Amino acid sequence: MDWGLALAGLGIGIVVGLTGMGGGALMTPVLVLFFGVSPLTAVSSDLITSAFMKPVGSVVHMRHGTVHWKIVLWLVVGSVPAAFSGALIISAIGPMEEVNNFVKTALGIVLLIAAALLIVRAYIAMRTHARIMRGEEIARPEVEDKDIKVKIVTTVIVGIVGGLMVGLTSVGSGSFIIITLMALYPMLSANRLVGTDLVQAVPLVIAAAAGHLLYGDVDWGIVWPLTLGAIPGAYLGARLSSRVSGTIVRRALALVLLAAGLKMLKVSNEWTLILVISAFVIGTLGWMYLRTRHGLKPTQRQEKRARELQETHSSDNESTS
Repeated sequence: MDWGLALAGLGIGIVVGLTGMGGGALMTPVLVLFFGVSPLTAVSSDLITSAFMKPVGSVVHMRHGTVHWKIVLWLVVGSVPAAFSGALIISAIGPMEEVNNFVKTALGIVLLIAAALLIVRAYIAMRTHARIMRGEEIARPEVEDKDIKVKIVTTVIVGIVGGLMVGLTSVGSGSFIIITLMALYPMLSANRLVGTDLVQAVPLVIAAAAGHLLYGDVDWGIVWPLTLGAIPGAYLGARLSSRVSGTIVRRALALVLLAAGLKMLKVSNEWTLILVISAFVIGTLGWMYLRTRHGLKPTQRQEKRARELQETHSSDNESTS
């Protein structure tokens, strides 16, 4: 067994457990860039691995009842046939060299989209937090499923687009779909949002994996080490999620996705480094500016320190009175 692949699966599984994102977006580029696997084989093998890994987190959410089943149903109506069709589209392209070039380009574009969507997701969460802190909005109470009106046509379209992305590149179930669910169903709590996304991803990934078993290029010598590392990694990441800042991990993940996407699009090492460093510097300063514009401290650490000082002063005033 290739222990390097197992360790890669372990690390990626930890990231998935910490953030709920990054499985396909990390696994496929790691296989291509660090292990020299062809793009089509990387996508096919990653989808088979995900088909084993995705149900692990889904079971937890199903047990806790944090799944909106009607949204899952209409997402699956669109995503399952689209995901299976992804492999058919790849098989119809032509010779293997053309297939790999197509997959590599498509993967690069989707990785850049995924990096941008990570930032969008973080901004939405920060803006909501700021409104709650200013008293303009209260934390949303748990809403019953029957009180959330499902937008059937839009949800099916989201499923089709997300399924096609996954079928072609193995990326999209944990990035594109969850962001669109946040926009379409703001009444969903964070737990139900993640649970719904995880559960809908199971049939989606299985359909994409089935298509790639028939028309792709699965390498079981890659699948088994990745799976053996990814499953315990996802469990460990979930256990660590309460101790490690998910925000920091997502920012680092966005930079990794940016670098991987640029390399997939054949950008030189020099320009990739320049663009990633620029994104880090500009992104950090821009994020601090956005936080202050929304009435927050520039950093979470400063906000936490200010909150602790306020609590200390409040307790001192209570004791003196």
